[in-house]
Amino acid sequence: MTDLEKIRLKINDKTVPYHFTDVELQAFLDDEGSVNMAAAAALETWATEYGFNADSEHIGDYSYTQKIIDNMLKLSANLKKTDAEKPSITWAEPNLLMTEEAE
Repeated sequence: MTDLEKIRLKINDKTVPYHFTDVELQAFLDDEGSVNMAAAAALETWATEYGFNADSEHIGDYSYTQKIIDNMLKLSANLKKTDAEKPSITWAEPNLLMTEEAE
């Protein structure tokens, strides 16, 4: 699975036509540096589109509330947290083999 496919999976952008183009997802990946951070940025961008719509509406006795923005931003925060908690170097597993490069 490619990084772009992983981003699409994480943000649930799996239905054609896609919300984001491959070029747009690649730009998020280039800017953010990881799949999780790129997915978080894509979700935040996508959520801004819903920001122009009302989150709730009342029609007579019927009313509803959308939680789309809250859910997207919550998922974005979780992806950022997951990325931040991921160790960049695994110190617990040092390479003890001597190679020419290590000498």
